[in-house]
Amino acid sequence: MPSVTPSESIAVRPVHFRDSDKLMPNGGSEVVTCGEFTKHQPLPDFSPVFGPASWQRLSRWVNPLQSKATTFAAGDKHTTQGVIQVSPFNSTRSTWRIDQVMVNASQEHQVLTLNMDLASLLLRHCFETIVEAHTWISETTIHDKFGLALYRQNGFQPLAYVTYWSIDADQIATLAESEPDLPNLLPVSNADAQLIYQLETASMPPQLRQVFDHQIQDFRTRSIAGLRYQLRRWLGQSESVSAYVFEPQRKAAIGYFSLRLSQAADQPNRAKLTVHPAYTWLYPELMAQMAQVLQGASNQTLQLASLDYQPERESYLREIDATEVSHTVMMSRSVWHKVRETKAVSIEGLQDVLQGLQPSGKAIPSRFFWDAANSGLNRSARDDSSGGTAR
Repeated sequence: MPSVTPSESIAVRPVHFRDSDKLMPNGGSEVVTCGEFTKHQPLPDFSPVFGPASWQRLSRWVNPLQSKATTFAAGDKHTTQGVIQVSPFNSTRSTWRIDQVMVNASQEHQVLTLNMDLASLLLRHCFETIVEAHTWISETTIHDKFGLALYRQNGFQPLAYVTYWSIDADQIATLAESEPDLPNLLPVSNADAQLIYQLETASMPPQLRQVFDHQIQDFRTRSIAGLRYQLRRWLGQSESVSAYVFEPQRKAAIGYFSLRLSQAADQPNRAKLTVHPAYTWLYPELMAQMAQVLQGASNQTLQLASLDYQPERESYLREIDATEVSHTVMMSRSVWHKVRETKAVSIEGLQDVLQGLQPSGKAIPSRFFWDAANSGLNRSARDDSSGGTAR
């Protein structure tokens, strides 16, 4: 069957508030979302049910105070057939992340191919519009056939495989019984950003390090983000605890954890754990420390991730009977934007320019010269004259 391309009347544009009433008219949608490892921005609620309150959900997509995400919609004058949200992954905005892609869902082969072309159109629009992005990353569950095919078709290559683990309340209580041996455990502040940056870069492979392109400012808390965190804390929605292990001899951080406590009973607590490859014995100690922090929380379920280049972490999590929740694949692709070519200068115009460049004065000959033909003659003449003078 020949490939089906989107209609020429379909255009990609920034999302508007009026899209809330005509987004996904047939109710179903094919959604490709990013995973928890690469997600650090609040994702929009792409609900297939649209009613009077849908503008409130849509307002979160385009609210610049809540997120740095950029959202585009694809459709004609009457319907919105697809939406994509992307956001910068690092502070230099050299790497961007695909947050979510949504197109109309259908089981028919022809419509499914059209949806693939429509989603590709949204991706290509982001690649061409956001010129500051040199690298794009995505994270998709390994069971999402549509998402994997979409990214493969648009040049994404696998970067790393992520496994999400869950530790229940009974296991947390068992871990909290042991006293962690962490004499140099310090709280994290903006002054420690360089230490955390060095730890993060040392704990990942060079390819992943190049794609993420982290800088020291990526590990500092900005004033707006700090204000938003304090507001969530006052409202009782969430609370964060972070600390790192300092090695005094090397003057470096060798372990770090960030624990986000959730007040909702149906939402697990999430942890980000980073351990230097040469200090993998810190896993039990840091896990015991996080378990003791969770002892006072109402919800004691913990979720964290491990990547395929962290075999010691996966071995330890299996040892404590942690449960594998899901598996995702991180993918990336590079974008090289074409430099605008300058207008070629004709030969006639170049000659006119060169004619105006005249020397300002007569050239002065050098005091030293070399005559290859008469070098022997000049040398013999100098010898005779010097001999005659001596006589």
